[in-house]
Amino acid sequence: MSRAQTVPESPRITDAEAFFERIAGVLDAGAAALMLSIGHRCGLLDTLAGLDWSSSRRIAKEAGLAERYVREWLAAMVVAGIVAYDPEARTYRLPPEHAACLTRDAALGNLAVYAQFVAMAGAVEERVLECFATGGGVGYEDYPCFHRIMAEDSAQTVVAGLPEILAALVPDTVARLTAGIDVLDAGCGSGKALAALAARYPSSRFTGYDLCDDAIAAAAEHAASLDLANVRFATFDLAGLDERDRYHLVTSFDAVHDTKDPARLLCAIHRALAPGGVHLMQDIGGSARLEKNLDFPFATLLYAMSTVHCTPVSLAQGGEGLGTMWGWETAERMLREAGFADVRRNVLPHDPMNVWFVSRKG
Repeated sequence: MSRAQTVPESPRITDAEAFFERIAGVLDAGAAALMLSIGHRCGLLDTLAGLDWSSSRRIAKEAGLAERYVREWLAAMVVAGIVAYDPEARTYRLPPEHAACLTRDAALGNLAVYAQFVAMAGAVEERVLECFATGGGVGYEDYPCFHRIMAEDSAQTVVAGLPEILAALVPDTVARLTAGIDVLDAGCGSGKALAALAARYPSSRFTGYDLCDDAIAAAAEHAASLDLANVRFATFDLAGLDERDRYHLVTSFDAVHDTKDPARLLCAIHRALAPGGVHLMQDIGGSARLEKNLDFPFATLLYAMSTVHCTPVSLAQGGEGLGTMWGWETAERMLREAGFADVRRNVLPHDPMNVWFVSRKG
């Protein structure tokens, strides 16, 4: 046998090179996500959307920012294929078809909001690395701007379409809201959704609970700015929820999977509802089975955020750490085990990433 025949076969160069190119693209895209986050937060994307071909100096002036930093940011956006560039005139432009998903009034929804999660993840990397070694968790307070980002997310995925969602999923409850009922938002965050409901249904009474002081402070300030007298917010650990037959509607928007004990919370929500009451729960619509999520929208981002946020904050509270992708199957089982007589799962046409459960107390 020749020596050539005894040497282990090396990986096919074409496969290795193809994977190399893929990872290079991942790194480049990650950098673009960080730049999108910066462009969103400092208003550059919105400024560009309102301008035709412009110099970096004009763009910086319109945005009220330092030209040197704006010029470097623009370069990153050009090579990322997001901003167009005219090398002869040295001018830049955000094409309308790109602005359609990158500005605060974007027709397709503002994806730049989610780029902020990439930047936030980097800010807590050291803490999360410690958790990999210890199995511990990270507190909500360690995540910079988390509630502000979630409020932006909620504004476009929940608040903007909430009246239509309620009309489609719980039309009988809409009539009761108009007449006047008691409503709880469990895990209300910055309170935008609850404030929108309170403004729309002045005869009803609304309560919002959240674990974080900063979120509740923002919620109270927002409600005060709208002069709402029928809504109150309180810092409260939902692990201690022990109210009975009090509410006719309980909502929870993208909140249950982050709590210490989702199963126990759902049982507490069931007890807190009056007979005939409704629990409306929106959560991530991925499956509990990894292989079913290979083509799920933003699956990599969702698992990454679960690794650096949802799992650590649950573990920090002494919870199981079910994570973002706990799965609609898990949620549905827990709702039924909590005692709800009727549990219905809905996926809305405009929102394939989330699932909406309507659960009724007998």
